[in-house]
Formats: sequence, C-alpha cells, structure tokens
Amino acid sequence: MGGTCLQFFGFISSVIGWIGVVVATTTNDWVLTCDYSINTCRKLDELGSRGLWADCVISVGLYHCKPLADILALPAHIQAARALMITSSFLGLPAVFLLLSAMPFIRMGHDPGTEKHKRFRLGGILVVILALCTIIATIWFPVSTHRETTIVTFGYSLYAGWIGAAFCLFGGSVIVCCAGESHAFMENRFYYSSQGSGSPTHAKSANV
Repeated sequence: MGGTCLQFFGFISSVIGWIGVVVATTTNDWVLTCDYSINTCRKLDELGSRGLWADCVISVGLYHCKPLADILALPAHIQAARALMITSSFLGLPAVFLLLSAMPFIRMGHDPGTEKHKRFRLGGILVVILALCTIIATIWFPVSTHRETTIVTFGYSLYAGWIGAAFCLFGGSVIVCCAGESHAFMENRFYYSSQGSGSPTHAKSANV
C-alpha cells in the first residue's frame, strides 16, 4: 500500500511540474528589464519584458512585443534556453505516458509486473532529465540577461519554470528511488474465480 501511494504521489508531482514547465516555455514574461535604475523605471512606469520568444515594452496602456524571429542573430543563451525548454516540454509526453501505463490501476492486457517496473523507472528518469534541463535554462537565461541590461524583477514565466522543475525533480526522484523492486508491481493483483453457480466469488492474490 505504501509503495502504491509513493508511485501515485510521484506521478501527480511529475504531472504538475511538467505543466509548469510547459507554461514557462510557451509564455514570454521571464524577466522585467529597464535601461535605467529601478527607481527611474518605476517613476516612468516603463519596463521591458524579455522571454524566449519576444522582447516587449510595458507602459501605461501599452504592451508591444517584437518577436525574436531571426534565430541566427539571437544570443547564445536565448538559443540554448529555447532548446532546453523545448526538450523539457517534449520529454514530458513520453514520461507521462510511461508513468501512467505503469500505474497499478492500469491494465494493458497480460502485462507482466517486470515490464511495468521498467516503464515506471524509465518514466522517472525522463522526468529527472526534464527537471535538470529546465533548471539549467531558467538559471542561465536571467544570469546572461543581467549581463546585458538591468533586471528589475523576475516574471511569472520564470517562477513557473522554477516551480515546475522543483515538482518534476521531486516527483522523478521519488519514482526512481522509491519504486522498489520489480516484484512490487506483481503484488496485490487479484483475480476472481467462481466455484459453481451457487457458490460465492472469492478474491485470490496471484503472482504472475
């Protein structure tokens, strides 16, 4: 029972984290920048918003974005952050599928427990890789941006990436470290047999 709870907890944490990573990848509010001091920016009420896909200008009644379409002209840290975040987002798809198919309440024909255990471990490893890619991107991007301009504050996209990476790293670690041995996926599986038309049906444990 305890192993099943850990499996489910790791799976839920990984899914929540992956959603946060996708939000960070698809949105553009990573850092808020300004060419002046923080006090001057606040007085002028004019800030810049920088992300993976566009540079935006924020002021009263105005939110104008310039897409970063010229890939070859982009700084290296933006290209690297894009590649890492896209990789993280796409890694989540097979990871979630592997974890979901290996959950105890999911049956895929006569699926042996050893195969479920392998899929569960592989899904956990993919989630950990996903988290590490996100951590690298969400740290590298603001550090490199700060060298070019003054960062006033971090945006919600960056926070979503950090929170998502933390959930994925935690969930993936729980899955990889606490999944147990392969025989754990073969325990607590039941089949029902009837010993006659008038006799009751009994649940019996079966180790396949």
